Amino acid sequence: MVACDFFVVVTARFRMLYVFLFMEIGTRRIVHCNATAHPTAQWTLQQLREAIPSDHSYRFLLRDRDSIFSNEVDEQLQAFGLRVLRTPARVPQANAYCERLLGTVRRECLDFMIPFGEVHLKRILKEWIGHYNQGRPHLSLGPGIPESMAFNNHRRPCGRHFIADHCRLESRRILGGLHHEYGWKRMAA
Repeated sequence: MVACDFFVVVTARFRMLYVFLFMEIGTRRIVHCNATAHPTAQWTLQQLREAIPSDHSYRFLLRDRDSIFSNEVDEQLQAFGLRVLRTPARVPQANAYCERLLGTVRRECLDFMIPFGEVHLKRILKEWIGHYNQGRPHLSLGPGIPESMAFNNHRRPCGRHFIADHCRLESRRILGGLHHEYGWKRMAA
């Protein structure tokens, strides 16, 4: 099952940009994200084409009743093999996964950074989504990381509960130091 939603970001020049997010519900992985100043049904359909692979195993798409999702968009989604589940009118809790994700994007990223424009916003979101999918633990996943849950390739090069002699702790800065990711790195013998 996948879900999608839009949210608004105000730039430093007080222009409104619309961000489209597409996520897998089971793994909490953000599959696709893009921003535009003028969203249309055609633009939204193109984003869905880019987000949904041809060999997907998705059965349902959860979305709200935004007017941007026209009948043409729903027909194309059905042609992709997805059953569209629309939330009831004025009930944001029905799409709670996306609403929670939008709050997380705001709390962990956009509350601390004001984008200058569309290109800057896309760059900020790209870096933060990489952190969200590959480095940030999620308590709802027990705690797990979405990429490792989706692809089962999370490896630990060193011991889990001890510091091995051939390893050292390494820190990587995210968004200029707003967040950090920590991991073990093997040292040369």
